[in-house]
Amino acid sequence: MDRITLSGVTAIGHHGVFDFERRDGQPFVVDAVLHLDFSKAAASDDVLDTAHYGEVAGCIRGWITGTPLNLIEALAVRIAEDVLRRFPVAAVDITVHKPQAPIEVDFGDVSVSVHRDRQ
Repeated sequence: MDRITLSGVTAIGHHGVFDFERRDGQPFVVDAVLHLDFSKAAASDDVLDTAHYGEVAGCIRGWITGTPLNLIEALAVRIAEDVLRRFPVAAVDITVHKPQAPIEVDFGDVSVSVHRDRQ
């Protein structure tokens, strides 16, 4: 299976379990790997025959900036399921990073990843 990798889609979201997270917001970063067959797109050289990564990025940004969720796990699943619904992909891997999560120790990043495919 061929892949499109879209890394670092960043926007301010209001996801989290704490009131201040929902009030103040913070950056969320999403990476997506889209699994699909490039044969048709390669033959036609037409963006309509592939998953348009600009539109995928817009979809992801919409989820980041949309209705707040408590968990980044929930955000990752919703993004993955929406990408499967809206784009011609066989499977998708979504990683949601929350680099400014309210954790009491020094850390570089926290992220969750999900894989969803058509069944």
